[in-house]
Amino acid sequence: MLQFYVLSILANALAGFILFTCSDDGDASETGFRFSPENRTFRLVLGIVSALTGVLKILSVISGDVPVIGDLIPALAGIASGFALIFKYYRQGSSLPSERSEKIEALITVNQRWVGVVAMASAALHFLFPTVLLL
Repeated sequence: MLQFYVLSILANALAGFILFTCSDDGDASETGFRFSPENRTFRLVLGIVSALTGVLKILSVISGDVPVIGDLIPALAGIASGFALIFKYYRQGSSLPSERSEKIEALITVNQRWVGVVAMASAALHFLFPTVLLL
């Protein structure tokens, strides 16, 4: 479906940009929903949209494209960037330390910029070459 194609490109580009450029601590004093990369609520909504679009992108296919494999890299990039944004939102709001989540947090913190670069690159390549295998 073309709607998921466009949503995948936008979500990957925005999530990748936020993961690559923005600091870890969003402004917790902002209330409501504002379209700012520093707003925690915006990051959460974008993370949910990006992860959900990644999952649905695996299931849906554009006409003339190979099922599942055709959009694999943008779908995986959307799932990874969405998970990173959602997990960062959770860790910023959580006051309880957990050994399991500290390992995941260390992994996400170390690779945050790389996930952002891959998400932005997959969005750009997916936009330019819509029917190329794996893109």
